Amino acid sequence: MRVAALKRPTSRDGLLVALSVLLVMLVLFMEELAPLFQALFPDLSNPVYRRESFLQLTLDHLLLVLVSSLISVSVGVGAGLFVTRRSGREFEPMVSSLAAIGQTFPPAAVLAIVVPLAGFGFVPTIVALTLYGLLPVVQNTIAGLGTVPPGTLEAARGIGMTRGQILRRVELPMAMRVIIAGVRVSVIINIGTATIGSTVGAQSLGTPIIAGLVGNNIAYVIQGAVLVGLLAIVSDLMFERLERRFTFGD
Repeated sequence: MRVAALKRPTSRDGLLVALSVLLVMLVLFMEELAPLFQALFPDLSNPVYRRESFLQLTLDHLLLVLVSSLISVSVGVGAGLFVTRRSGREFEPMVSSLAAIGQTFPPAAVLAIVVPLAGFGFVPTIVALTLYGLLPVVQNTIAGLGTVPPGTLEAARGIGMTRGQILRRVELPMAMRVIIAGVRVSVIINIGTATIGSTVGAQSLGTPIIAGLVGNNIAYVIQGAVLVGLLAIVSDLMFERLERRFTFGD
């Protein structure tokens, strides 16, 4: 077998580099675009959001996504592993249903429930993002482990591997591409959904969007939305590159 990551760089790799550079430049030098936004929206007295730096807002946004995604991945992969073992197979319908419930409720509804219990800011946003990002991780972990051929597992047992060795050396490597695809979906969902945390006091790239909507300043909305969109696209391309490392050919 050969790993697909050994292929030459594709045009999408060049796109990843270009968009990453664009993202960094906008984060660091958004204020330099004030003349452009002033020309586009001459009626605005403040065409660029300046209450917090876009660098700080981006870092805060990434922290929300990172923490919530780490929790979602840890819980989701753990649950997926449990229900694919002999002792946990009877719990698979229940685990899948519980994970699906997290996406049944809109994030705004989760925030409304959690804020009275945990207060405003970071914590309720993390709870909402964790619940919202859990389902694709659980589903893809179960699906990925289910793609491992029974004959391969029998061969591993035949050479004397323990259950732990089979999981680490056979099942997880073969299922990793599908698992990463689930993590990819979860992270991209959280990048977009994290903006809503600004409605309950969490700093993120949603802060200028909310400020723009409240103050009828379309320039603020565009600035926040463009950065969120670029961050999502760059992250998606990075995960695509990572997935290729776990794609096997003949």
